[in-house]
Amino acid sequence: MTPAPQLSLGLLLTAAAGFIDAIGFIKLGGFYTSFMSGNTTQLGDALANGVWPAALLTASLVLLFFLGSVAGSALALTGRRWGPVFTLALVLLALVTALSLTLTGYPASQAMLALAIAAGAQNAVLLSEGSVRLGTTFVTGTLFTAGQDLARALRREAPPWRWAQHLLVWASLLAGAAGGALGYRATDIYALALPLAVYAAFLVGFVILGPRAAKL
Repeated sequence: MTPAPQLSLGLLLTAAAGFIDAIGFIKLGGFYTSFMSGNTTQLGDALANGVWPAALLTASLVLLFFLGSVAGSALALTGRRWGPVFTLALVLLALVTALSLTLTGYPASQAMLALAIAAGAQNAVLLSEGSVRLGTTFVTGTLFTAGQDLARALRREAPPWRWAQHLLVWASLLAGAAGGALGYRATDIYALALPLAVYAAFLVGFVILGPRAAKL
């Protein structure tokens, strides 16, 4: 089982990811900034049908998510003291870039690409504690693991409620996505200020407390 303090931090980061992905999804007209399985399917369809603008956009999102994951992981590997700080700084920089490009008139097909970098990098912020992946931006594997753990629990081969922790991660992404859609409806792209504040708070916490920040 993942300890409750670490789980709570991971749920908050996952909700922030869902919030951002919903805004990117709306701005991009049905493409994702963190759900690369969906983008890969759309890329295959676009290539098969010769819809080159959609193919270019989805390929760019997949590539930038991958590069963001490489950069975020490289920064996280610099050490438990400063790794999360550097990774969060990259996430914040990508969000500020997306917001700035939008406000200066760049089309969503360009401005929202930075959100894919943020999504890729975010997955490296928190180290997993227990069986639950913390603070991730995708939940397909999480849902499978929840089902798998429930099957094992019924056979008394896993803790009886560990599967519920995985479902909480899914629910946090859902809640964040709903919040992002509502926030965008109310304030347009300025809704990104909320996840920016969340990531900034995490960054400050890691600067002040170091690795202990993940154990609060």
